Amino acid sequence: MIERCKQSMYKVARSYLKNEEDIADVLQESILKCYQSLTRLQKPHFFKTWLIRIVINECNDLLRKKKRECQMEEEEMPFMGQKEQGYSNVEFEDLMQCIPEKYRTILVLYYAEGYNSREIAMMLGMRSATVRTRLVRGRTLLKIYLGDK
Repeated sequence: MIERCKQSMYKVARSYLKNEEDIADVLQESILKCYQSLTRLQKPHFFKTWLIRIVINECNDLLRKKKRECQMEEEEMPFMGQKEQGYSNVEFEDLMQCIPEKYRTILVLYYAEGYNSREIAMMLGMRSATVRTRLVRGRTLLKIYLGDK
């Protein structure tokens, strides 16, 4: 089941994190936590949603930890070991990095992963109306950014 969700897990982690090593760490930790707490999953048909929520929590934990460390800004390095991507994927990722995180996560879950607003609300622990509002605002930001380019 985890194998079928790996690409979705990567996309969600990528929407939060820029560094490939951090993404790999988050994915490994998420898989470990999934195995350790699999017995707590009450409804197996929500496995993917539950797993994506674990990934989101791990990303947030890592971001909080990095803020506390107050590290100096690292220069962005070319992605090491990244899968070959078409121009449109790279362009999409660059575009998504310009959008604030609270909109970016919802846009990725909605457009890249195909979740509906109710499922996203459940994953992120917010109301469906909030998700829909952020979708609209995220789309507006995308239009503004694309209009400038």
